[in-house]
Amino acid sequence: MLLLNILLTERQLYDGYDEEYDCPILDEDRVVDELENQMSEGGVIVDYHGCDFFPERWFHIVFVLQADNSVLYKRLETRGYNEKKPKDNIQCEIFQILYEEALASYKEEIVHQLPSNKPKDLEDNITDTEVD
Repeated sequence: MLLLNILLTERQLYDGYDEEYDCPILDEDRVVDELENQMSEGGVIVDYHGCDFFPERWFHIVFVLQADNSVLYKRLETRGYNEKKPKDNIQCEIFQILYEEALASYKEEIVHQLPSNKPKDLEDNITDTEVD
């Protein structure tokens, strides 16, 4: 599994820092360039909170994990984020922004929503989802 947040830090694939959200700004072009060879080989799972800049040819299936707002808020609150980040993430979840982004970026038949409220959901998602 490719955890893009870790790769971002290890290879410094960022272009500045967002003071408002207290996080690095992803350099999307550099990320795509960095991953091109690895992705063309196949068999890679990419874990990231967005998808609109990834080439469509990279993916055979896309999963958008969704959480109830109360669950999501508690997760974000325990991470110590400033007040703006959890609020914006909750709004994003309410309006299904990431799901809509995935539908706009990839063929509808490869985009799937999965619950992510409790550890059991992770197990169920793995056992219930077949990937050809």
